[in-house]
Amino acid sequence: MSTELHSMADLSTFALVAEQRGFRQAARVSGQSASTLSQAVRRLEKQLGIRLLERTTRSVAPTEAGALLLGRLRPALDDVANALDVLNVLRDSPRGTLRLNVPVSAARFFLQPIVDRFLASYPDIRLDIVVDNNFVDLVASTCDAGIRYGERLEQDMIAVPIGPRTERFALAAAPAYLARRGVPQHPRDLLQHACLRGKFLSGLVYPWEFERDGQTVTVDPGGPLIVTPTVADMAVHAAVAGHGLVYLFEEWLAPYMASGQLRPVLQEWWLSFPGPFLYYAGRRHLPAPLRAFIDFIGQPPTSP
Repeated sequence: MSTELHSMADLSTFALVAEQRGFRQAARVSGQSASTLSQAVRRLEKQLGIRLLERTTRSVAPTEAGALLLGRLRPALDDVANALDVLNVLRDSPRGTLRLNVPVSAARFFLQPIVDRFLASYPDIRLDIVVDNNFVDLVASTCDAGIRYGERLEQDMIAVPIGPRTERFALAAAPAYLARRGVPQHPRDLLQHACLRGKFLSGLVYPWEFERDGQTVTVDPGGPLIVTPTVADMAVHAAVAGHGLVYLFEEWLAPYMASGQLRPVLQEWWLSFPGPFLYYAGRRHLPAPLRAFIDFIGQPPTSP
């Protein structure tokens, strides 16, 4: 095996490509071109004299040697990043990139004012926000932290409250639809109605859950439209146009109900649930941008 010192950048590139299982995926995360990443991995393989990645036209996966190297390399790379980040404490203001994975609801309803205040307080920190409703592996996605609701948090994650502490879903339909089809009196009546549904990116259509006086009712109604959360406005507009009932975050539907374009339905059955959390993996040393953000959201906003 070559005794030549291997570039830290090439080792980091290999780890990123191996964890992302592809050059294109790694290129999107790193901001470099796929060809640049490929050259770095080939250079490292040539220096080591062994193949680290199996490449096909559709996928990339570590070889046995690559998996062994990755297992030893990742903690070392994290330690190097942590060591360099310690220098942040010597600066007047922390700097670097904070990468957050957040759901559509957070990006739309409560994160913007937090981001505005945080960027004003920490001008040397760059926020990289990925909007994704799927629960992701923070390490594999190279995100420092994420925002999710309590029932979707893994046990080994550290979670701190962020945003509103109680939220609820709202069911509504256009007055014209209700005049034509009638007003449901119980959640099970929705099985006889046109419902505008949502689904995860995996394709799973999530059921509608309602609760009243400790009684929970889950229904799986049919309807003319199914959308992912990223285009939930399409379902709202379809509801306003009279195509069916929609069940979304109350904040999403509130303006339409206030204007009379939508009318609340089964309001006593609307499901309330605890608000979201910022979650992150516990480590000995948190990156300075993440530590600054955690401390920041724990402080009440100051009056202008």
